[in-house]
Amino acid sequence: MKDARLRIQSLIAAFILLALTALSAKAQETGAEFLSDLHDFRVNNYLALDAFYSFSATGDTDTLNRIVVGINNSNDAMNSVVASTSGVLSEQQIEELNQAFDQFKNLMRGNINEVRDRGYPDLRLMADLANQALSMNNLATELYSVAQESSGIKADTRIESARSAAVVMAQMMARYAARTHSSVAQTFQGASSEVPLDEQAKTFDQLLSSLRAGSTNGELKTALDDVASKWQFIRGSYINYNENNVGFVIDRYSKGIIEGLTNAIDLLRASA
Repeated sequence: MKDARLRIQSLIAAFILLALTALSAKAQETGAEFLSDLHDFRVNNYLALDAFYSFSATGDTDTLNRIVVGINNSNDAMNSVVASTSGVLSEQQIEELNQAFDQFKNLMRGNINEVRDRGYPDLRLMADLANQALSMNNLATELYSVAQESSGIKADTRIESARSAAVVMAQMMARYAARTHSSVAQTFQGASSEVPLDEQAKTFDQLLSSLRAGSTNGELKTALDDVASKWQFIRGSYINYNENNVGFVIDRYSKGIIEGLTNAIDLLRASA
């Protein structure tokens, strides 16, 4: 009888341990997805901003659709952040980011309407949009660090380098589009307080170098080699802006780099 009770107690203890382990794994998974959503949120807002700068010069429907896709993707990511049960950020922190996003969307809507109604953009409103994008991204980046720490997830330095590189590239691409498509390209370069493009390009150099250093073979190396090849093709344009550069080529290669980094992140997460 005593042996039976001991066996039952052992089974209960084992069950509790298994349940706690499963809950811990679920929390890790949820925290990881939360960070992924925050990353997607940051990148897609800049993709939408990049599309807007092109739209401000052309007013064409295809470019408007690109803005909508970027905003919708950001909306999806934000909805996932709001609905998350990971608990890695407080409700107040999430609401602050959500409100910043609402302001960004309102400014985007107002800028689009200006172009559609008048046929050209209002530079003051464009500057407001750029500054709000920067402020919102800074907040999202700050909250990303907070969420990473509170989740207890051990950071994979390569994933973090790839995500940081993708965000930097998205920022650079949007700013390059602002200079390319603005009628006062020499004075209007996006947000007034951003780091100069050439310095951002050097930051991207460092991030890509760090990422490639730990990737010596397989699909990941192939993906990163392709990113590096595309970067070398357009790097000089970011280091030394020239009005004679072909803007749509820079934009296309920059998007290709972001896609390549996204692929690299997926490969790294799959192998973690």
